Amino acid sequence: MHEEKQLSSREIFSGRIFRVTEDRVLLENQKEASREIVHHHGGVCVAALDEQDQLLFVRQFRYAFGQELLELPAGKREAGEDPAVCGMRELEEECGYRAGRFQLLTAMYPTVGYCNEIIHIYLAQDLIPSKQHLDEDEFLSVEKIPFDQALHMVLRDEIPDAKTQLAILKIHALRSCK
Repeated sequence: MHEEKQLSSREIFSGRIFRVTEDRVLLENQKEASREIVHHHGGVCVAALDEQDQLLFVRQFRYAFGQELLELPAGKREAGEDPAVCGMRELEEECGYRAGRFQLLTAMYPTVGYCNEIIHIYLAQDLIPSKQHLDEDEFLSVEKIPFDQALHMVLRDEIPDAKTQLAILKIHALRSCK
């Protein structure tokens, strides 16, 4: 079994969303190495399907990429927050819906080389209209896209967001296995 043992850790940045440490580790060959790690509380992604088999998407500007992206609703967890509670909150805040059924599809590790973030991906069904509650610094529009169209958009590389791709492909695979 491969393993690295932490020898020391030093915080080099602490921000609102994540913190970064520089760790010294002992490798299996008994040599030391440095690891920079981004510590993140994780997040959720919600594939919300309505009665017409349409997915709810949000379209928003993503500063890190300098462009507007189409994604499934998602958000970051607070420290210690239950992922399902976070997902239900994000669905209502961003899209203005609640779910009668809420099921975990998977959990993904988006950047395993340097970050400990885990994104929990849920399927939300039996949607109930509610009220959207965007954060004061959050600007997005909600769109409904038929599931088959969204699947084809993923396959044509029209949706670059990894969590959205995985959610749609996982639902498609589960449907195909029935």
